[in-house]
Amino acid sequence: MATNQDLPKFVVWAPDYAGAQETRLAIRPRHLENAHRLTKEGVIRVGGGVLTDSSANAAPADRKFFGSCLIIEAESLEAVRKIVESDVYYKEGVWDKEKLQILPMLLATSLPPVPSE
Repeated sequence: MATNQDLPKFVVWAPDYAGAQETRLAIRPRHLENAHRLTKEGVIRVGGGVLTDSSANAAPADRKFFGSCLIIEAESLEAVRKIVESDVYYKEGVWDKEKLQILPMLLATSLPPVPSE
């Protein structure tokens, strides 16, 4: 799906369950494969893992995550929820399903362009 500047934007805050670091790292390649596909399709516009304060300047092997944050472009909150719930981090117990938040967002700045193939 190509990006459509008229589609609503949603911010997703997906905190990790306590103790999910090992699972997160083990399934990260599958998560990133899907995230990159959705980015190329213009669905995920910005996204990444949220690091602990002590990990801000850590070497990659020493980074500790405590969640993920994304901006998704979709037709509805329900569409975003389906995208999130299909992610391996959601399915395999990395993201805390009770604390996950999906909120509509009105952008004050522009988003990066959708990558071309």
